Amino acid sequence: MNDKDSLNDKDTSPEFLKAEAASSLESVRAARPHVHCITNSVAQTFTANVLLALGVEPSMTIAPDEIGAFVSASDATLINLGTLDADRRQSALIAAETANGLGRPFVLDPVFAHKSPSRKQLGEIILALEPTAMRGNAEEISGIKANASKTVLAETGITDIVRFGGRTVRLQNGDPLMAKTTAVGCALGGVIAAFLAVGNDRFIAVTAALMSFGVAGQIAADKAKGPGSFVPEFLDALYQLTPADIEKLGRIS
Repeated sequence: MNDKDSLNDKDTSPEFLKAEAASSLESVRAARPHVHCITNSVAQTFTANVLLALGVEPSMTIAPDEIGAFVSASDATLINLGTLDADRRQSALIAAETANGLGRPFVLDPVFAHKSPSRKQLGEIILALEPTAMRGNAEEISGIKANASKTVLAETGITDIVRFGGRTVRLQNGDPLMAKTTAVGCALGGVIAAFLAVGNDRFIAVTAALMSFGVAGQIAADKAKGPGSFVPEFLDALYQLTPADIEKLGRIS
């Protein structure tokens, strides 16, 4: 992935980034990238459905003997360390090495890396292979060594923060219901991978992914009665999301 070398004021201005996010959503839908996801067992189905609603082709195998082939055939890869059994551990390393060797974008989601020494060690091994982006909450991001000059850091929470190469933005979209539903954060990693697959500037791609995801969550929460009804509303909101929605509802500073 080729990144812009020059920084200027418009690169982080809210209106510019909202316009770029709207354009990026259209690019994802037009390209229909293939995203391979190594994710935890409780997130697989929801992640696949989120990507399909967005217009992305997902694949989900974690078998070590075929993971290299799937990553090679994909446009971007998600590596989520959630339910870290032996197959996922082995496949995560193969996937990272394969994506790195091919120069393909890949996203690391170091779930609970701050709670387990072995998980943290694996995360740092993968980080040494320079993932395009890393997504996590504040504890996960701060609990693992990451270089924001090589990897876009997407810290998610009440306010999402994206950092890379001297640029920082904060996004205030989304809704508390998103934290009440299993696998929403994990699915975001796949969405980030999809936007990276079609973007030339990784900072803008990650920002666009978070904005699109947050706006869809906001729209869904307005219609949902609780966590149970939020899930189908969220999938529908992603499916129906328009560039105009992003331009109107995106909140970024």
